[in-house]
Amino acid sequence: MHLEPARTAVVVVDMQNGFCHPDGSLYAPGSETVIEPIAELVERAREAGAQIVYTRDVHPPEQFEDAHYYDEFEQWGEHVLEDSWDAEIVDELAVADADHVVEKHTYDAFYNTELEGWLNARGIDDLAICGTLANVCVLHTGGSAGLRDFRPLMVEDCIGSIEDEHKEYAVEHAGWLFGEVVDSDDLEFDG
Repeated sequence: MHLEPARTAVVVVDMQNGFCHPDGSLYAPGSETVIEPIAELVERAREAGAQIVYTRDVHPPEQFEDAHYYDEFEQWGEHVLEDSWDAEIVDELAVADADHVVEKHTYDAFYNTELEGWLNARGIDDLAICGTLANVCVLHTGGSAGLRDFRPLMVEDCIGSIEDEHKEYAVEHAGWLFGEVVDSDDLEFDG
């Protein structure tokens, strides 16, 4: 699959210590195993001139105190708290000066963030989406991208999960409903 670098971004969802490191508050081994393939994809895309976007799931400790219904701490316990080691992107995925980092507070990287405007301002149409967790933030971000008329390419070998069946469901659902499923080796960045 040929992608025009000037119109493409690799969106790396929530590859943070809290999810990817054994000492993280919501560690999922499947998230740790995709660090290397994501790093390789990012390097190839960056060298070709595509944009790299990292999302960081970050929660102020008081975020859900007045919640009517949506309360991630009730679902998952406290995680990736603001200004914590847990919330930092893993060291293996060093953020370059030219990369864009989106701080989000829900599963969806487009919800109440500047991501859509940032992508539109740069003429980006195609999003190679990877990261973690497959059936949570990756799935919601990919679906939201599709609803906004971006082309979500779900990079299957670069998506982490808690359980294999979670990933299988998320990838199948994404491919059926709003996006395309690809492997990183199938992506070629050329103009």
